[in-house]
Amino acid sequence: MDRNNSDFSYEITQELGTLSTSPKGWSKEVNRISYNGRKPKFDIREWAPGKEKMGRGVTLSEEEAKTLCKILFQYFKEQAGR
Repeated sequence: MDRNNSDFSYEITQELGTLSTSPKGWSKEVNRISYNGRKPKFDIREWAPGKEKMGRGVTLSEEEAKTLCKILFQYFKEQAGR
């Protein structure tokens, strides 16, 4: 999917998964997105049905995504030990 306007463009290069869906149909997703023709980043945000609108989200570089995975893995490992 490629969306463009004069100042901003994005392309979802890979859909990785849906975290949740609200009663109104918005889905919180993890995707790889290229913004303004740049290298794709990991992106976590809410999308309206059909992806016609996007909510605020978080973009992460590959290194940031790896660090987040390590932090979450450690957290859940510690929780399992309790």
